[in-house]
Formats: sequence, structure tokens, C-alpha cells
Amino acid sequence: MLVGAYIHAFKLGGIYSTGETKKMKITQEHIRTVIGELVGLDALPAVEYLQDKQNVSEFIIAEDLDIEIHEMRNILYRCYEHHILVFNRKKDKKKGWYICYWNFNADQIPHLIQKLRTQKIKQLSERLEREEQNHFYMCQSACVRMDFDKGMEYNFHCPECGEVQQLQDNARTKEFLAQRIKELEAQETI
Repeated sequence: MLVGAYIHAFKLGGIYSTGETKKMKITQEHIRTVIGELVGLDALPAVEYLQDKQNVSEFIIAEDLDIEIHEMRNILYRCYEHHILVFNRKKDKKKGWYICYWNFNADQIPHLIQKLRTQKIKQLSERLEREEQNHFYMCQSACVRMDFDKGMEYNFHCPECGEVQQLQDNARTKEFLAQRIKELEAQETI
């Protein structure tokens, strides 16, 4: 009986790959990047452990990785929030408890890579727009960078060191942001 993640997937409108789309070669670097940015690198051992296994009990994962069961459940559920891991829940006939059996959901990694790429492009575009629409001021020590309004509040004096702030030439910053956006947009879409 399929419960949990699979039912949830259909509620989300088919977030899981049906096999009709082009499969992307998933590398360990892709997995490391997705885990690091979405869940945290502390979850990487659990994900790597499950990559070549099917239906592994959370107790076995915790024991094999030498992690307390409550910490392991925390990691597993954080991965589940992003559909990196999925589970089936079955009732233990002896004790009457429900036990979750976990699987790695490789089909989700390409979607998450695309989502992260799109988010980065959006953030960089917003930052570029802010850089183009504002003037920024800094002291010689580069303690604090302020836009015009904030600079007016402090009378164009640095709140850290008290030096007079000068208009910053942000042409290099704008150039860097535009280049980074181009690089991300040029990456292969999934």
C-alpha cells in the first residue's frame, strides 16, 4: 500500500517525473549542491546511504550512520519536505508502531536544480535592478554600504568609524551581476 509521499506527489500536481521527460544524468555534485542549499550538508550522509538502497527503515539508517533516531528523523523529514526522500509507512505487527521505510527520489533532483537556478536568477536580477536604480555611499574603510536615503539619515558619515562617505562607483558590481545572470541563463535547462 502506497502512502505518504506518493499520495502527496499527486496532490502537488505531478511533481514527480513520470518518465516521459528527458532524464538528466545526476552527478554526486548535483546531489551535494541540492542537499547543501535546501536541507543542509548534515543530511548528505543519509541521502548517500539511501542512493543505492530501497525501503530502508529509519532505525536501520540511524544505526548504520551512528546517529540518534530523533536526529535521523529530523534529517529525513527535512529531505522529505523537498521530496528528495520519500517513504512508505507500515505498521509493525509485533509492537503496533508505524515504521517508515525510506527511498531516495532521484527524479526530484533535476527539478530542484532548476528551481534553485531560477531562484538565483531572480535574486540576482532584483539585486542588479537595485544597483541600477540607486546610488550607494561608503567610507574609505568600507565599513558600511548605504543607499542615498540611509546616507542622508547619517549625514553621509559612517556609523561605524565616523568617516565621511563617498559615492561608490558600482559599475563593476553591476557588470558582475549581469555576467552571473548570463551564466546561469546559459546553463543547460532541465
